Amino acid sequence: MHDLVMAFSAPWRRKTALLAAVDGFSWLLAILLASWLRYEFTLDQVFGGALVRATAVAVLASWVTGWASRLYSGGYAVGSLDDVLNLAKSTILGGFALLIALLLGLTPSIPRSVPVIATLLALSMSASARLLARAYRGRRLRPRQSSARRVIVYGSGPQGEQLIRSMLSGAAGDLLPVAVLDDDTETPNARVAGVPVRGGTGQLEAVSRETRAQLLIVAMVNPDPAAMRSLVSAAANTSLDVKVLPPLSELLRPWADFSDLRDLNLTDLLGRAPVDTDVQSIAGYLAGQRVLITGAGGSIGSELCRQVDKFKPAALMMLDRDESALHAVRLSLYGKADLDSPNVILADIRDADRIREVFLRYQPDVVFHAAALKHLAMLERYPEEAWKTNVLGTITLLEAACESGVSKFINVSTDKAANPSSMLGRSKRIGERLVAGTAARCGGTFLSVRFGNVLGSRGSVLTTFAEQLSSGAPLTVTHPDVTRFFMTVPEAVELVIQAAAIGRSGEALVLDMGEPVRIAELAEMLMALSGRQSPIVYTGLGRGEKLHEELFGSGELDRRPVHPAISHIRVSGIDTATVRTVGSQLDVARAMTELVDSEVSIPRVREPQPVELRPAERSDSREQAHLTSNHHFDPGSSTPQRGHR
Repeated sequence: MHDLVMAFSAPWRRKTALLAAVDGFSWLLAILLASWLRYEFTLDQVFGGALVRATAVAVLASWVTGWASRLYSGGYAVGSLDDVLNLAKSTILGGFALLIALLLGLTPSIPRSVPVIATLLALSMSASARLLARAYRGRRLRPRQSSARRVIVYGSGPQGEQLIRSMLSGAAGDLLPVAVLDDDTETPNARVAGVPVRGGTGQLEAVSRETRAQLLIVAMVNPDPAAMRSLVSAAANTSLDVKVLPPLSELLRPWADFSDLRDLNLTDLLGRAPVDTDVQSIAGYLAGQRVLITGAGGSIGSELCRQVDKFKPAALMMLDRDESALHAVRLSLYGKADLDSPNVILADIRDADRIREVFLRYQPDVVFHAAALKHLAMLERYPEEAWKTNVLGTITLLEAACESGVSKFINVSTDKAANPSSMLGRSKRIGERLVAGTAARCGGTFLSVRFGNVLGSRGSVLTTFAEQLSSGAPLTVTHPDVTRFFMTVPEAVELVIQAAAIGRSGEALVLDMGEPVRIAELAEMLMALSGRQSPIVYTGLGRGEKLHEELFGSGELDRRPVHPAISHIRVSGIDTATVRTVGSQLDVARAMTELVDSEVSIPRVREPQPVELRPAERSDSREQAHLTSNHHFDPGSSTPQRGHR
């Protein structure tokens, strides 16, 4: 038996000869056995010559069919489903040839029932030989129990089964699956590829001890974050390492394999199911348009650049006051950092003259306003900076957008604008009101998008904790019960772009942030993932900080008429003149407090056209235009200025 199996994995000539011999011998035994059964356990009435001719006909027909279907030329793995199906095809045709020979009188003394019986017997014997060879080969390739790394697989679905089969075939090296866990499995004593299902998440610690497992693999491409946190907590108690499959969008092929596995990260513990994005609606307002992104060097701005670029805008213009950040984002997009390119714009949104010049020169169709100061504690100390950037800078952009005829303006806001208690929140809430006010008097669509903390952004709590852990310092948390909403950068930007496609002018759109997460729990998860421990020190809530953030302010309703992850709320607009007047009469901290709750608003009536440029400005704009229909535009080319919308 060992020699037979070894021959199956030998060079193709030896393997071909052996396969053909096994099938021929199966036919010989099948015809003899079928005749013996037909004549009630005797062969006295069957002539030897007839048996030889019958076997020759069946074998030759099977061999010819097998060669034609690549059954003997290595086209299929021995014992695989395709191999057995092609074997069935060739055997049935062999039986049909035997029946024709019998009807033509070439095999006298052989009953007509023999071809049918012999076909079934020959197929059974040939298939059994192949399956036994495959099983024996699989047992030899299986990792050894004594030296293999023992694995518990969480998830009994298709991905879990594929991973288990991959490990059992030896393709994963020294990984040996010893148990399967799945909270959705209701069948008792179930098995996945021969590996027993031992319960759900609650049984992880007990199963780990019983099986002496060393690794937990989460074989689900979009697991529930709450279940993931429970698994990681239980795994930490039993010293299990954890590996996961990436989301479906990141898999390079439609099936799961051990090579897809990666280490667990905080996104797996805090993330949510993939966003269902209407790509067509997005492409409709970005493709072929001139898109300007302010704050392009920041976490949100740079990701906006990367995602917008995929929709092939006519021009993608990246504006920031940080030249190093512009260098980095252009390098990440195009593989080269040509800072002399006209789509890299060094400018400060506080500079009204410079911003007006940019808008008149480049004539953007769509503007994503992501430039802002965002550190709450810093802006509590320096409210004047929040006023200059988040309020006056937004006014500057809105006025330039209105004057140049921008068709869509999207203001990136924050959950701190809902019932604001800090200078940051108040400045961003005034920004939302200013956008709504501009929507009432200018053509085009002006709206805001509001969301919470972004994992991995510059200065986020995650990067702060990582720095503290690496240096051995305590992890600082304001309060044991403080919670925050979290999103990943790509998810937040994807929803911002989607919101801009469905939002109505003057609205603020609120992104679904899922369930809030305790910051202390986040710190504990990060320590578990890093394998480092550090004390958590509670510093107390600072001025302006909330214990729990809110997504909706007082009186704001959660309405989701278009997209299940995006809420639409109405915002009372305020005009730029009112904001400037109040700011000139009061100190900025008092002014922002007044303007958040101010009843001074303007009616939502649109003017038919935006403000017309003066002739000299139109001429100057035509002379300086550098944009072409290609969004990687040539600084040496120019196009006629488009008409005002």
